[in-house]
Amino acid sequence: MKKIVVIGSSNTDMVIKADRLPVPGETIIGHQFMMNPGGKGANQAVAVARMGGKVSFITKTGNDLFGRQSIELYKSEDIGTEHVFSDSDHPSGVALISVDANGENCILVAPGANAYLTVKDIEKSREEIEKADILLMQLEIPMETVEYAAEIAALNQVKVVLNPAPAQTLPNELLKRLYVITPNKNEAEILSGVRVTDWESARKAADRISEKGVEVVVITLGSLGALIKDGNQYHEVEAESVAAMDTTAAGDTFCGTLCVGLSEGRDIVEAVKLACKASAITVTRMGAQAAIPYRREIV
Repeated sequence: MKKIVVIGSSNTDMVIKADRLPVPGETIIGHQFMMNPGGKGANQAVAVARMGGKVSFITKTGNDLFGRQSIELYKSEDIGTEHVFSDSDHPSGVALISVDANGENCILVAPGANAYLTVKDIEKSREEIEKADILLMQLEIPMETVEYAAEIAALNQVKVVLNPAPAQTLPNELLKRLYVITPNKNEAEILSGVRVTDWESARKAADRISEKGVEVVVITLGSLGALIKDGNQYHEVEAESVAAMDTTAAGDTFCGTLCVGLSEGRDIVEAVKLACKASAITVTRMGAQAAIPYRREIV
């Protein structure tokens, strides 16, 4: 089985469900409260594991209860934890998440130890990255850490998949080292300067992004599905029709499942189809990792 290494954030999510999201200065009485393990990196590692992929996780947690709980959870999911670093000076990351009646969310993150996953840590994990077939990353850790890991991967012919979230501009050198990039509509707009509202505008955005050196661009379009630009070919993969309850971790499920599909030898279209099916299940459930499906649920 091909090996997937995930580098990214580990958080504890505190989630409140309410009829609607508050506006600035407003207090809303919510309904349900949950505290779940989260973080984009951790969510994606869990998605890889539950889809049957062989995965190890490189992250940094605080030397606290949240950090220790996270490591035990990763072990229970059969995720390699040899490169989970502990930070005695900073707490584990925390995310405060509000979810409305339509499943839309608003997230505020205190990165904690995630902000101190450094180039030195990545150097300690160099051999793990060099042995990987696919490296999956996001942007809830320092950009220089992401760039350094991508450089190591590129030097060793490891395919780099980047989920460019939270949204921000990216260095051209990093983009040139990517095999696949998976922005959503907002992230694609920041990367391309094109406002993405439909399939046609998604194509234009994908063109702009691919011009910067990315081999494959996959723009996720929510309820529409996903637009793929692979070289000079475009593919539209329609989303599964479901009643959304909470969109938290849908993108993470998509990215982790996409990497598993690629690791199994599927082409990019088939891998995206698998990822769309998995993320459609995620949005019908509350929470982050609690909502990520297992492979046996994909039909």
